[in-house]
Amino acid sequence: MAQKMSEANEHLAKAEKHLKTGFMKWKPDYDSAAAEYAKAAIAFKNAKQLERAKEAYLQEAEAHSSNRSAFEQAGMILKDLQRLPEAVELIERASRMYLENGTPDTAAMALDRAGKMIEVVDLSRAVQLYQQAAAVFENEERLRQAVELIGKASRLLNKKKSPERLFCSVGSSTFWFDEAASSLQKEKNMFMEIENYPTCYKKTIAQVLVHLRRGDFVAAQKCVSESCGIPGFNGSEDYAALERLLAGFDQQDQDEVTQVCSSPLLRFMDNDYAKLALSLKVPGEGMETPVAAGLQ
Repeated sequence: MAQKMSEANEHLAKAEKHLKTGFMKWKPDYDSAAAEYAKAAIAFKNAKQLERAKEAYLQEAEAHSSNRSAFEQAGMILKDLQRLPEAVELIERASRMYLENGTPDTAAMALDRAGKMIEVVDLSRAVQLYQQAAAVFENEERLRQAVELIGKASRLLNKKKSPERLFCSVGSSTFWFDEAASSLQKEKNMFMEIENYPTCYKKTIAQVLVHLRRGDFVAAQKCVSESCGIPGFNGSEDYAALERLLAGFDQQDQDEVTQVCSSPLLRFMDNDYAKLALSLKVPGEGMETPVAAGLQ
């Protein structure tokens, strides 16, 4: 441990020396300084001095501003220190530099890593990062990668809802329902573009579930109607299940709704949507619509 610390401090001293100017040296040697800071960071990391390792990586990045990975490495050190918001900021900064230097794939993957990192403490921030990463891939016409990230955002937006209540009063929860519905529509549009029609059927089910949780039966009906333009949807088991589900809501038949929502078709969807389906209650089951709640 002491040897690693000594080694790290030697590299720091060499880095500082490269940055000094004098009578015979007019310009700092940033490249050499950056290399020494990188070596110091590794030595500090091996010595379990994570805070100092992070500082060394930041010094490397500052000394050699084109070194995008140094910011990301510093971010990963902050992750180990459980300083997740700061870690994400540095990784996002690295991502911007990757973009500026013409490596969009690396930029998007960095944002994806940052999203996974921050999910445990801030769902909203994770959604933002996944959406940013998706936009990068979409600009590069990498729709398969983009739609995967939009899917992550959609599922997290769904998690923002309270599983105990069908309808939420007017406020931030309603906003998240709206955002989830919009995100799912974007997903479906991308799957349409790459002609993955069976997945479009599943996204339609997810959309209808979200609209019903929002208390917007008309939007749920419209979603099914518009989806009839997707090749094969009308004759699918997904369409038949949604027709039954909407009929159950229209007739305030909770038994029918429960039967549809507990069927294998919905039960084996992504876990977040399966939970959403099982939580649905028809109006009149002791739940208030958003409009009714807002009038009280």
